[in-house]
Amino acid sequence: MIASHHISRSSPADSSPRFSCTQAGAAPADSDLSVHEAVELEVDGVTLFGDLVLPPHAHGAVVFAHGSGSGRHSPRNRRVAQALQTSGQGTLLFDLLTTREELADARDGHLRFNIAFLARRLVAVTRWLAEAPHTRHLGMGYFGASTGAAAALVAAAEMGALVEAIVCRGGRPDLAADAVPAVVAPTLLIVGGQDAHVLRLNQKVLAQLRCDKELLVVPGATHLFEEVGALEAVAHHAGLWFGRYLKPNTLSKQSQ
Repeated sequence: MIASHHISRSSPADSSPRFSCTQAGAAPADSDLSVHEAVELEVDGVTLFGDLVLPPHAHGAVVFAHGSGSGRHSPRNRRVAQALQTSGQGTLLFDLLTTREELADARDGHLRFNIAFLARRLVAVTRWLAEAPHTRHLGMGYFGASTGAAAALVAAAEMGALVEAIVCRGGRPDLAADAVPAVVAPTLLIVGGQDAHVLRLNQKVLAQLRCDKELLVVPGATHLFEEVGALEAVAHHAGLWFGRYLKPNTLSKQSQ
């Protein structure tokens, strides 16, 4: 049976983000049932939309921070998300920008490189997941692509130990600037072997990271990993990374 309900967390005197979700097949994350939710997040006076999927007995929850001009419908990120779900990770794909903001950004690109702005929204979503009934006891991770990788690193620096693993695909982590040394979450940087400029930027950031870290180069792949097998390699290594570091921990989640 399909169940639908709404969750709201707010107060008239509080400017904290408000959240609601419509659920299908809702169940605790440690149950034999999967969870599929259409999520609505109200933050900065706008509503952002996302898709949350938790496979049975999920080990963690991975939030996707999309790159410039992309969102929750990105076919590349959805393919990676499906692979992560198969490996036992929950995923949340959501739009960092509203439709109106995307149209405005398409004209001049003023938002896609506003990393502080994007990171603030990512932080808001992370805080909701840390409190939501189905995800609050799961290890939390970020998957960032392009400029979304920088937003993921900035948000992770603010969230501290709450974020337990990060994977960046073809990212621009250099745009995270001073936040990079403050990241404590184990970070995997994945870059295409033919993406020379981005590879050099990632190599510099790798030297600045003080956490557990690794740079993985996918031979023959370009920036969007469109070559045969390239995106599958990204998904495989991302799954291994999150599988290594994201672990359910009820006690630690309850104490935060």
